[in-house]
Amino acid sequence: MFDFIVASENITYVVVEIVLMALVLLSIYWYRRPSKSPPGPRGIPLLGVAPFVGKYMERTMAKWKKTYGSIISVRLGRHDMVVLNDLESINQALVKQPTKFSGRALSSLFQEACNGDFGIGLLDYGPTWKSQRKFGLTTLRGFGVGKKSTESKVSEEITYLNEAIRSKHGKAFDISIILEKAVANNICRVIFGKRYDYDDKVFEKALHMLLTEFNDEAIALTTRVLFLAPWLRRVPPISSICARYIDNISIVVKFLQSLIDEHEQTFDKESLRDFIDCFLKEMKKGEDKSFTINQLIHYIRELFLAGTDTSTSTLNWALLCFLHYPEAQRKLRQEVFYVIGSSGAASMSHKSSMPYTSAFIQELMRYRTLSPLSVLHKANEDAELNGYVISKNTIVAPNIWAVHNDPEHWEEPEKFKPERFINEKGEFVPSSHVIPFSVGPRHCLGEQLARMEVFLFLVSMVQKFEFLPDPEAKELPDIDNGVSALVFVPYPYRLVANEI
Repeated sequence: MFDFIVASENITYVVVEIVLMALVLLSIYWYRRPSKSPPGPRGIPLLGVAPFVGKYMERTMAKWKKTYGSIISVRLGRHDMVVLNDLESINQALVKQPTKFSGRALSSLFQEACNGDFGIGLLDYGPTWKSQRKFGLTTLRGFGVGKKSTESKVSEEITYLNEAIRSKHGKAFDISIILEKAVANNICRVIFGKRYDYDDKVFEKALHMLLTEFNDEAIALTTRVLFLAPWLRRVPPISSICARYIDNISIVVKFLQSLIDEHEQTFDKESLRDFIDCFLKEMKKGEDKSFTINQLIHYIRELFLAGTDTSTSTLNWALLCFLHYPEAQRKLRQEVFYVIGSSGAASMSHKSSMPYTSAFIQELMRYRTLSPLSVLHKANEDAELNGYVISKNTIVAPNIWAVHNDPEHWEEPEKFKPERFINEKGEFVPSSHVIPFSVGPRHCLGEQLARMEVFLFLVSMVQKFEFLPDPEAKELPDIDNGVSALVFVPYPYRLVANEI
C-alpha cells in the first residue's frame, strides 16, 4: 500500500513537471520575437492582445504608438500583425514598396463563402490581381467613371433622391435606406446598365443582404474570433452567425447570377452595354483563365458593395454632423446658394468655387474614418521597413484612423472643424494627411465615383432641405461611436428634412 502511494505521488510530480515545462516552453515561444522585428505588446498566450484592444482596435493601436513607436508588432491569436501608425510608415510600405506589401490576408469564412474567387479588393497580389485590376480600371473609365457622362447620371439620380426625401413631408425618418438606394443606383448603371425603382422588392432585398456584410457587428465580431481560433467555426452560436453570413452572400449571388444570365442571352460583342458585357467578352476570348463566371459574380458584388456602402456611410455621417453642428450646415448652404443659387443644378465644375464645401467634405472624411485599419495587407516577401524586418506572410494594417487623428499633425483632432482646411485667404487647402481611400496600388478602385457622389449629393440635398434632429428624441444621435464592422458606420438615427 505504501509503495502504491509513493508511486502515485511520483506520477503526480512527473505530470506537474511536464505541465510546468510545457507552460515554460509555450511562454518562451509566445514572447520570442524574430530578429529586428518591430516592438509591441504580445498579450497573453493563445489570445495575444485580443482581450485588450477593445471595440475600436485602431484607437488602441494608436495609443500604443506612444510606447512602442509608429511601427508596432502585435500578436493576435496565432498571427503576428504589424500596424503602421503614421503617414510616413504607410507611404514607406504601400507606396515605395508596393510589390512587397500588396498581398491580402483572407479569413477562412470568406474563402468558404466565395468558393475561391475574390473579386478584386481581396484578391492576393499576383498576375491574376494585376490582370483583373487593369481590366477594372480600363472598363470603369470606358463607362465614364469620374467623367462628365457619369456626372449626368448621378445628377439624374439626385432627382429621385430628393423626391424620396420630399415624400416624408417633414416627418422624422431614417434617411439611410433612401441614401443606400440612390447611391447603389449609380454603380448599378455602370455594372448592370440600368437603375432600379426605390420600391423594387428584389433590389431592396439584395441591397439589404449585401450591406449586412459591411454593417453587421455580429458578423464583424465573428470574423475576428475566427481569425484567432478558426476551429470555433462549427461551434454555436458562431456557427449560426457564419451560416447567416453565407446565406446572405448566396442570396446576393443568385441576384447577380440572374443579371449575368440576362446579359448572356442578349450579349453582343459589338455593342457592349456595361461592365458585365465587357467581362463576358474577355471571358469568351479565353485568353485569360481568371475571367470566369464566379469571378465576375464576386467582382461585381465587391464593386456593388464598396460602391454603395462607403458613399452612403459618408453621407450619413455628413447629415449627422449637420444635426450636431448646425452652423456648419448653415455655412455650407450659404455657399451653395451663393455659387449655384437656390434652384441651379450642382456640377463638379462648381467645386473649385466652393472652398467651405470642399473643406467640410475633407474634414468629414478625416473626422469619421470609414475604414480605420483599411483592408488588411500582407507581406508577399521578407521586407525591411524603417530598419525593422517584416517577415513574409505577416499581416500589415495601415492605421488610417491614427493618421487622421495624429495629435502631432492635427490640432484638437477629436473635434469637427472644417475651418482647419481654409487658409487666411479663404481658400481650400487639400491635405495629403487625409487618406480615406488608402494609398498605393491597392487604393480604392471607385475613389473618383465616390468623391463625385458625395459632393453632388451633399450639395443638392442641402440646397433643397434643412436637416434637423428628430423632435421626439431626448438627445442628439451618437456621433462619437458607431457600428464597427468592415466599415465604420453611424448607429441608426432619425432626422427631419424640411423643404426649403
